[in-house]
Amino acid sequence: MPKFTYVAVDSSGATVQGSLKRDTIGEVRVWLKDNALFAVKISESTRGVLDLQITSEKLKKRELMHFSRQLAVFLRAGIPIIDSLETIADEAHDKVLRRVIADLVERLRGGATFADAAAEHPEAFPKYYLGVLKSAELTGNLDETIDQLTAYLDREIQARSKVVAALVYPAVVFGLAIVTIGVLAVIVLPQFKSLFDELGSDLPFATRLLLSFTSLFTTLWFIPVGIALISMLLAAWIITTPSGKRARDKMILRLPMLGEIVRYSILERFCLILSTMTKAGVSLPDAMEVTTKSTGNIVFLEKLDVARTAMVSGSGLARPLIETGLFPGAARQMMTVGEETGTLDEQLAAASDYFNRELEVKIRRFTSMFEPLTILMVGGAVGFVAVALVSAMYGVLNGFKEETP
Repeated sequence: MPKFTYVAVDSSGATVQGSLKRDTIGEVRVWLKDNALFAVKISESTRGVLDLQITSEKLKKRELMHFSRQLAVFLRAGIPIIDSLETIADEAHDKVLRRVIADLVERLRGGATFADAAAEHPEAFPKYYLGVLKSAELTGNLDETIDQLTAYLDREIQARSKVVAALVYPAVVFGLAIVTIGVLAVIVLPQFKSLFDELGSDLPFATRLLLSFTSLFTTLWFIPVGIALISMLLAAWIITTPSGKRARDKMILRLPMLGEIVRYSILERFCLILSTMTKAGVSLPDAMEVTTKSTGNIVFLEKLDVARTAMVSGSGLARPLIETGLFPGAARQMMTVGEETGTLDEQLAAASDYFNRELEVKIRRFTSMFEPLTILMVGGAVGFVAVALVSAMYGVLNGFKEETP
């Protein structure tokens, strides 16, 4: 059970400090009210390494989406933002969200704006979220803007779920195939090898090939171990070094079918964030900078950064984006029309809808083709093992028949 420290004021105006063990901040507030105390500050106390580990956690996108939706509803109803945040914190179950809200309330009481307070928590609020908040506070449309952010987060979660769902089934089947082949190669086949060696019979080519494969896990074990070590070093290079990340991102985009899914997912996110930020009143150069960083792919980052530089120098937006070669023809036309007619935010939203529909089509096509392909690969591997063993046993039996008078 978490421990909370509080600062409160009693009926005589004296300050009271203390700590309580409760499940949520809301239970602490109820206890204070029952004891005739007015809460001034409530925070969850942590110690040592545990505090470092917890504060380093990131807020999940789904939690941020629910938080944004609730906050927009409260603000639209005319409830002050501090009261809204406190009410949300009372009902929140996520520890990171409760801690972030408690700090937001404290900073707001100290005179900070909501955008400035949120900027102190990069583990909870992405850069595009903060950029939109700053513009929303200047225009006074905070509730409407947070609604737009909620819609974007919802679409982003759905798009990511579609991509993950498309990869889960093939990954599970492929993993089971590797486990099955590994069990056969390490446990089952070596026993057959010793049996065939004792019989001294001539084995079919398929069986000899299969037994050669099993030797990689017995006498030649250092080969798969070496391959595993090299793979780990390669993965570390890809994850930690800029050149590795660039090679990884380029390779992903060049993969058949899967590369197109990743590309359209990035484009859908780019257009939707840029549309949301421009609609909220964020200046186009700032919106482009934040949106470019949100793509998360070095290939896109480099090309879109060149486009932003050209835009700042006076080349407009549509032409530099078209020259990147990242956008298909339909999106290029939408951007050109949007820039010429002054409806860029609407055309970007339309382009985002277009990419979203195309993404769904490509995911369905990928799953409809990859699932049977995976099954055929697994069936082929298991079938090859079965044929190799049966043909070998059949050859042994025929040898016994020939030797028997």
